[in-house]
Amino acid sequence: MDTLETRELRYFVAVAEELHFGRAAERLGMAQPPLSRAIQQLERRLGVCLLLRNRRGVRLTGAGEVLLHEGRAALDATVAAARRTRRAGGADSGGPRNRLVLAVKAAASHELLRKLLDAYAAEPDSAEIEVLPCGLCEQEELLRDGRADVALMHTPWNSLAGFDSEALAAEGQVAVLPAGHPLAARETLSLADVSDIPDLPLARWPTRGSYAPGPGPEVHNQTQLAQLIALGRTVAVVPDSARSWLWAEHTAVPLADAPTVVTHIVWPAHSRSLTLAGLVSTAARL
Repeated sequence: MDTLETRELRYFVAVAEELHFGRAAERLGMAQPPLSRAIQQLERRLGVCLLLRNRRGVRLTGAGEVLLHEGRAALDATVAAARRTRRAGGADSGGPRNRLVLAVKAAASHELLRKLLDAYAAEPDSAEIEVLPCGLCEQEELLRDGRADVALMHTPWNSLAGFDSEALAAEGQVAVLPAGHPLAARETLSLADVSDIPDLPLARWPTRGSYAPGPGPEVHNQTQLAQLIALGRTVAVVPDSARSWLWAEHTAVPLADAPTVVTHIVWPAHSRSLTLAGLVSTAARL
C-alpha cells in the first residue's frame, strides 16, 4: 500500500528528529511501546528499514532520510491547507473579507512594498493584505506551513525551489559603516575590503536558527544592527534599498563586486487562489 496516514508521519518525524523513542513519545504525549509498534508496522507496510536501532541509540537509514524530508513537507502541507482554507472561508462565515498574508523580511523592500500595497488596494475587489514581518530566510517556512500565502523573497539569499515566482526588482549592495570610519570616505568598496577590517568585523545573521562562525556580533533584528554599527562595533552588507533605515551615524558605500539582489514575489506552486493571482498580477505590472 502506497498511502500514508498523517498520524504515521507525525510519529515517524518525531522519532527521526529526536533519534530517541522515549523523547519522541514524550513529545507526542503517548507511551513508548505503542510508538515503537507503530514505527515497526510502518516499516513492514513500506517494506523498508527506516531506523537502525542498537544500544547506542537510533539513526536513520537512507530510506529514513527520504521519509523524514518528504514527511515534513507532507505535514506542513496539511497544516497549510487548514490555515489557508480557514482564511479563505472567513467571509463566507460572516468574518472579515478575503485576506492574504504577505511575508516580508523586516526592514527590507520598503519602497517596493509600499507601491505594491497602494497599487493593489486601488484594484476593484482587492482583498485585505496582512503584512507579516519575519527574520532572515524565514519566508520559505512561512509559505510552506501556511502561515503566509505569498512572500517577498530575495535571491541569492532565499531559495525559490518548489515555489512559483515573479522577479520584481534588482539592485546592488552597499556596506553600512560608522560615519566616522576611514573607509566611509571611499566612493566604492569591494567585498574583500569589508570582510577584513580589523576593528570592524562583519555582523552575523542567523540562518535557519544558527549563526555562522566568525568574530562579528550576532544580530537579531535591524534596530540592533543599526545601533551596533553606530557604536563602531560592526559593519553590514545589505541591499541598496536598506538606505531607507540608515541613521545619521551611518554611511552606505556601494560594493563594486557584490552580487545583484533580486526581489521576487513568491507563492506556492499549487495555488489556485484567484485573490492571490490578482495580487501577483498587480506586482508584475509594477
